[in-house]
Amino acid sequence: MRYFNDCKTIEEVKAQYKKLAKEHHPDCGGDTATMQAINMEYAFACARILNGENLTAEEVNEELRLSEEYRKVIEQIINLAGIVIELVGNWIWVTGNTFPVRKELKTAGLFFASKKVAWYYRAQEHKTRSSGKTLDEIRSKYGSEKLDSGNGRRAIG
Repeated sequence: MRYFNDCKTIEEVKAQYKKLAKEHHPDCGGDTATMQAINMEYAFACARILNGENLTAEEVNEELRLSEEYRKVIEQIINLAGIVIELVGNWIWVTGNTFPVRKELKTAGLFFASKKVAWYYRAQEHKTRSSGKTLDEIRSKYGSEKLDSGNGRRAIG
């Protein structure tokens, strides 16, 4: 597990996955074998972390399912030009120049939040009523990890 050795939390694994997908995805000049190895290690890293958290087998399986769902969404949108992908709590938020890629975002399962002028993805289990908070207020509460897919810049918010 060379790609995720330093990760201590699921959030760190997800952030590392975003970075690695941007660097090694075949659409970005990487190769399929490396991306497959990263995907396999991602699953093992998630399982390793979850098994150490005193969860029931059912809870571990559910968290693994959610992590895999998250990975698939990231992989579908990581190469879209001009967007910023951000992990905020259990949600994925996408901002930037999203209009030209709106169909791809919708196909990947994201929804548009008109009041926040941003696209989001969340697992059905994390569905909540609108809190009326701005995206900046949500970032402040949960923290965020950003990846600008347009130029590969990485920033922590």
